[in-house]
Amino acid sequence: MASKMTPVSLQQMIKDDRMSMITMSDDNAITKQIHATHAHDGREIDVRPLFQLVEDILNRSTPEVDAIVTTTQTRVETWDDGTQHAGFTAMIDALSHTIDRLSCEIACNSCGGGGDAHATALSIFNMLSSYPWDAKLVLTLAAFALNCGEFWLLAQICSSNQLAKSISILKQVPVLLEHSALLKPRLDAINLLIRAMMDVTNCIIEFKELPPLYITQDVVALSTAMAHIPTAVYWTIRSIVACATQITSLTSRGHEYVISSTNETWEMSTLAHKINSILDHLKKQLFTCHQHIEEKRNFETYQMLRNLFESIHVDNMKILKALIYAKDDMQPLIDGSTNRRVHMDVLRRKNVLLLISDMNISQDELSILEQIYSESRVHGNRMQSQYEVVWIPIVDHSLEWEDPMQTQFENLQATMPWYSVHSPTLIDKAVIRFIKEIWHFRNKPILVVLDPQGKVVSPNALHMMWIWGSNAFPFTSLREEALWKEETWRLELLVDGIDPTILNWVKEGKFIYLYGGTDMEWIRKFTTTAKAVASEARIPVELVYVGKSTKREQVRRCIASITVEKLSHCWEDLAMVWFFWTRLESMLFSKIQLGQADDHDPMMQEIKKLLSYEKEGGWAVLSKGSHTFINGHGTTILPIFLNYEEWKEYVPTKGFEIACMDYHSKVHSDSHPCCRFEFLSTAGRIPEKMKCPECLRNMEKYITFLCCHDDHKIKSLY
Repeated sequence: MASKMTPVSLQQMIKDDRMSMITMSDDNAITKQIHATHAHDGREIDVRPLFQLVEDILNRSTPEVDAIVTTTQTRVETWDDGTQHAGFTAMIDALSHTIDRLSCEIACNSCGGGGDAHATALSIFNMLSSYPWDAKLVLTLAAFALNCGEFWLLAQICSSNQLAKSISILKQVPVLLEHSALLKPRLDAINLLIRAMMDVTNCIIEFKELPPLYITQDVVALSTAMAHIPTAVYWTIRSIVACATQITSLTSRGHEYVISSTNETWEMSTLAHKINSILDHLKKQLFTCHQHIEEKRNFETYQMLRNLFESIHVDNMKILKALIYAKDDMQPLIDGSTNRRVHMDVLRRKNVLLLISDMNISQDELSILEQIYSESRVHGNRMQSQYEVVWIPIVDHSLEWEDPMQTQFENLQATMPWYSVHSPTLIDKAVIRFIKEIWHFRNKPILVVLDPQGKVVSPNALHMMWIWGSNAFPFTSLREEALWKEETWRLELLVDGIDPTILNWVKEGKFIYLYGGTDMEWIRKFTTTAKAVASEARIPVELVYVGKSTKREQVRRCIASITVEKLSHCWEDLAMVWFFWTRLESMLFSKIQLGQADDHDPMMQEIKKLLSYEKEGGWAVLSKGSHTFINGHGTTILPIFLNYEEWKEYVPTKGFEIACMDYHSKVHSDSHPCCRFEFLSTAGRIPEKMKCPECLRNMEKYITFLCCHDDHKIKSLY
């Protein structure tokens, strides 16, 4: 041997101080000795099938003590072991002689009362010098399984098989079973050590099975583990030798000696602790290796996705399979109209709208989207046959998928009439990264539109869908731009699809004042004076309270007060309030998405003003029929009506609208309310800069932490 330390001196160390087993893995002498026996000839063996067979033997050979006593008949079970193929049989033929030699070596040591366990381990290493480390361990474990399995097989079938009964008498098995309760501590200690040995062996095999395409020895976790594996193999083989000795002593020394001896039980427990410590260390390195492999694979998939979307395809199948599920071994979609599983082919060569959200998508959003979806199905067969919606739920893969999450998913899925992914777990981590980085998904729902060839024609069509509904079909960015070119700043743009009563007032040419906020004192003053001025000016007016984009409970209380006091018309259904503000915010984000948020379009400036005004205090939009003539903050709107006496003389000559606008301009020149926009950190696309809709200068950028203390905040759609 290369080491100067002799086996005798090592044996003395072990016998004199049993606690040395805890620290000997760090002993350079042992490390040098086991490395000196290693002369791998380059052969590689797939030991996984053999280990599975050994694992089955040992699992059936380490039952609970009570189970041994109550076993009264032969139990034959079917096991799909995968060992019946020709390759495995050939491997066993080639290795059987080696396994028999190892079994004899272990048995000889056991019959000698344990002898020098270290010397036996080194002898085994010498016998297996040409094998790789994982094969050394699995072959030794297989040899142990032969002896251990034979002993426990007799114990389990001796009551039902005469041959087994006769042999078991020679081996004193009935005596062992008779005193099994007293032997329980020893048997439990042996079983725990055997399970620890199997766990370490499996862990070492897993290192061997790591794909070299994604991980190499230059990864610290792998190199650290590989350096530690020889020591792990040594201590596991040392434990195999000790276990074999203990099992032999159960019959060879008599139950009185076994029951009275506690040192052996302590030795088993100490070795189990040692093996488990080694296992913990290896598992940590293996976990790190798996993380590294997963990151490499995810990056590879991510790059593949990017390349796919940059390529031209004859249909959308490659794209959809890459996003949802690449294999053909299952039906990955649920048809919401029939609640049946379907294949991806139902989406072939169709416009596909990918509804991407987390599990917190609101019922308001789903309700409006379902309404638009259903309308498109009712009106026009051409549209129905050309586009489909697919819900892709995004979940955190680092969290374990549990029953409450599954229930939440199924409840959401049940409300959707369109297609949805069968399970959120189908969506790969790399796909989620792609969706977040390329499509800017955070937590707010987005609707990515793919044409029949799988090309992205809109990164988020929800904005145009909220604004124009099914009229936005085929939901492309080109269609979005075309619709904006047709639009003007008018009342229908703000309330279309929400309240038909207002649209009737528009047709009647009435004055219509939309207003909002949660300051009831301001609301009372505004509604009272506005109606008084209308009465004096003899104009037909209707006031509509549209609430606020946040502070849902405060809005609810305001609606209740306005209704009781009969101050104006209001929307008692808060879903209508939500949709009003969602549409308005979608107008801004549609422009941001198109890169037109800071153009000098007067319509866009008015939309931005209104979004800014509602952040603090009251506001109002004054219209006559379709024409909106004033859009102002509460600090400039209320003085118009409070000071009607100052400008009413111009009404007969200029008309109410012009006179009102002129006075508002005067008030506005003396008062400049701050403009403010708030973007949630979860918004998909936040502009780097914005211009003030009032003065057109670049606005300052702040980071705000906000808590509204509201039970149900109305979720703004970004």
